[in-house]
Amino acid sequence: MTSAAPTATTTQVYRVWIKATPEAIWDAITKPEWTARYGYGGIADYDLQPGRPFVVHPSEPMASMEGVPDDIIDGEIVEADAPRRLALTWRMLMDPGMQAEGFTRLTYEIEPVDGGATRLTVIHELEGAPTLAAMVGGEHEAEGAGGGWAWVLSDLKSLLETGAPLAG
Repeated sequence: MTSAAPTATTTQVYRVWIKATPEAIWDAITKPEWTARYGYGGIADYDLQPGRPFVVHPSEPMASMEGVPDDIIDGEIVEADAPRRLALTWRMLMDPGMQAEGFTRLTYEIEPVDGGATRLTVIHELEGAPTLAAMVGGEHEAEGAGGGWAWVLSDLKSLLETGAPLAG
């Protein structure tokens, strides 16, 4: 019997339409009072100038868990064109294996569409980061690792459209 090694998707693209303005979506992505309310609840700290660092700190419930570092994600701003596009390098710090895979590139594209909605596209370039690709692709959801970007974006959509995250 032979077994094939899984192939990691090196670029993942997620798209969601949200009944919200581009400015509201931009704020939800970049302002800590919003980032703490959806997804995994990390508190983002951005300096939205190219070349400047950004970091995500754990929320209080996450920080109380054993082994969670003071910073859970870090990176650097590549491009910030509010409220249209945010590109950055992105590295997961919660797992030594994912941290060792190094920086990936994450891009948010925010475009208004007819009818008062906005299309949010997330492009995560994961070359050389197969462990991270599996996690953000939601492959470990059954093991308690969450649903990756698809779940985060669904939670963001729910929060912006209803005022409550999916679990809230």
